[in-house]
Amino acid sequence: MTQSLTAKFGLGQIVRHREDSFRGVVVDVDATYAGPANEPGPDQRDQPFYRVLAMGEDSGYLVYAAEAVLEHDPDIAPMAPADRALWFTIDEAGHHAPKATPIH
Repeated sequence: MTQSLTAKFGLGQIVRHREDSFRGVVVDVDATYAGPANEPGPDQRDQPFYRVLAMGEDSGYLVYAAEAVLEHDPDIAPMAPADRALWFTIDEAGHHAPKATPIH
């Protein structure tokens, strides 16, 4: 039987890393680990992984994190519609895709 995975977080959602204490916005989602195969990766690759634009002191940085280490951040409001439009293409159904990636 094939296991079906559903991502817990969506594009544009603000999340917090449980261990590294950073906050950021989800900009991409992979159903399972899609990092370099020739490098050591996480033990549990069979879960959704997220590219998160983390908010640093002076600028942002991109992080690739497993769903198990991320959580919803109730202290930060969702992105404003103008900010979403800056970073994402949004179709009539409300599906988000990074600006550089078309919606299928």
